[in-house]
Amino acid sequence: MSETALREQPAELRITIAVGAALLVQSALGLVWAGAAAERLSQLERRADVSAEIIERTVRVEEQIGAMREQLGRIEMKLDRTEGAP
Repeated sequence: MSETALREQPAELRITIAVGAALLVQSALGLVWAGAAAERLSQLERRADVSAEIIERTVRVEEQIGAMREQLGRIEMKLDRTEGAP
């Protein structure tokens, strides 16, 4: 519509068109915001999955280190016994 055509229309129609346009813009911005929020949530979920995997691996490594310490202790005790034997 041209500017002169808008001036000739009743004020109520112009207000209705303005409100409709505002609602369309707000709806579009709401959809953009929702899409961005969904992407952020997806990224956080991926990070959480990676973190869980790293935690699991760390626990395994700690258990292996504990077992190696025990073995090293036994080896040291055997070496101490053999060094002290005549």
